[in-house]
Amino acid sequence: MKRKLDHGPDGRPFPSGKKHCKGNEYLSPSSLVQATPTTFGDLRLANGHSAQRRRVTSGPPPSGLQDWLHIFQTWSGPERLLALDELIDRCETSQVKHMMQVIEPQFQRDFISLLPKELALYVLTFLAPRDLLQAAQTCRYWRILAEDNLLWREKCREEGISECASSRRRKCVRPGVAVSPWKSAYIRQHRIENNWRKGDTREPMVLKGHDDHVITCLQFSGDLIVSGSDDNTLKVWSAITGKCLRTLTGHTGGVWCSQMAVATVISGSTDRTLRVWDAESGECVHTLYGHTSTVRCMHLHGNRVVSGSRDTTLRVWDVSTGRCEHVLTGHVAAVRCVQYDGRRVVSGGYDYMVKVWDPETEACLHTLQGHTNRVYSLQFDGAFVVSGSLDTSIRVWDAETGGCVHTLTGHQSLTSGMELRDNILVSGNADSTVRVWDVRTGQCLHTLQGPNKHQSAVTCLQFCRGLVLSSSDDGTVKLWDLRTGAWLRDVVALQSRGSGGVVWRIRASDTRLVCAAGSRNGTEETKLLVLDFDLDDRKKETD
Repeated sequence: MKRKLDHGPDGRPFPSGKKHCKGNEYLSPSSLVQATPTTFGDLRLANGHSAQRRRVTSGPPPSGLQDWLHIFQTWSGPERLLALDELIDRCETSQVKHMMQVIEPQFQRDFISLLPKELALYVLTFLAPRDLLQAAQTCRYWRILAEDNLLWREKCREEGISECASSRRRKCVRPGVAVSPWKSAYIRQHRIENNWRKGDTREPMVLKGHDDHVITCLQFSGDLIVSGSDDNTLKVWSAITGKCLRTLTGHTGGVWCSQMAVATVISGSTDRTLRVWDAESGECVHTLYGHTSTVRCMHLHGNRVVSGSRDTTLRVWDVSTGRCEHVLTGHVAAVRCVQYDGRRVVSGGYDYMVKVWDPETEACLHTLQGHTNRVYSLQFDGAFVVSGSLDTSIRVWDAETGGCVHTLTGHQSLTSGMELRDNILVSGNADSTVRVWDVRTGQCLHTLQGPNKHQSAVTCLQFCRGLVLSSSDDGTVKLWDLRTGAWLRDVVALQSRGSGGVVWRIRASDTRLVCAAGSRNGTEETKLLVLDFDLDDRKKETD
């Protein structure tokens, strides 16, 4: 059986098997390896440079130079080092700079190009993405390596980027150099992050509608935005063009709450009904009758929506058929907030109570008592129930046992909105502050305030991408860093801020922010503001 061919130092293979030695034809191993340079002149020759490196042409060499060099060569290594130290100390700055210009290039090695591709790529995995982008500018071969798609897939995985730009064609920036789709995905996400945190000079897109009425609820999905108002209507807008695509009419009272999944919209009204709409066509698919007072809250999960009403009941509806499947009774005052995860329903009411329900049996599993005033906001992640009340406290409950795990104190007024994700709770309060909590420990991690804090009640909250967005009665939307609690910037600041302008609702995705704004005294028109943080990418795709 033949062995694999071995390769010599010049890259040419020599044959396998034994080779008979014939006198001087025998090659010693040392003859196959280039001699290690012993002097700097040898190193220059090994690197392909001429030994005649004269760079100083100010005149003939000084007398005695050769004798001085001969003496230097007779010294031992330590003696030479001592002499060099003394010589450098006596050199002027320009002379030391000249030595560096001569010496440094000889010790620079493009070791990446000398390695097999697999090893070179392995070395590059230790670089941060920002360093990889810089490495790609070194030379053509480094550019090819730094565009490796699997390398960038791993970098995206480390950064939590799961979406690849695979739907786009792989572009060639130069002949033979293709841009990695995963690298494109990383650069896009980095640009979006930068746009969020630092902003740009673009003005938000303004969508005017609902006359001077209040926008009470706001949803968006994909490129569709749906706003509900106390003018009895909902409007469907294009997030791309800003045009009002259609107005959903049919309610005979103000719209107080809504939910949206893809193109299906569910709305609740003071006319005591819920309506299911197709946002694409504008058709009212179902009108859901059953409540005997205002539908104040709802939560959609899958094909079911749970609604809460001032009639003290909750109802579970099948969205596809419009049928009421279950009625949950037990509250003794209006139901103000509800959460549904597909298995359990959690509701909070003006009776100071929070209740956990099994919707299939219509049984109340737990009544969570402890608040001393109305419950206005809820969050539920399957393990913890978090309730915010007019009594200024926030309570964290164990959903399985019904026990109160923590009472979070620090706010001074009504907690109007909360967001819970991965055990981190963000709460917005009428005391103008936003707080960040760890629900496992009950610790307040940050209070988002300081010189740039809101000047009036916080009206709505969102958090995504490690950022917190808060809107307020003061007419601003502020951006905060979730990890540090630092104020980053005002994303929106109405012209009438501080004199009646209000941002009522906000909704955010990874790339967009939609704000519902207006005023209660006529100083600001009712409108939607749309900010797109991925515009650069969209523009390139349409060019």
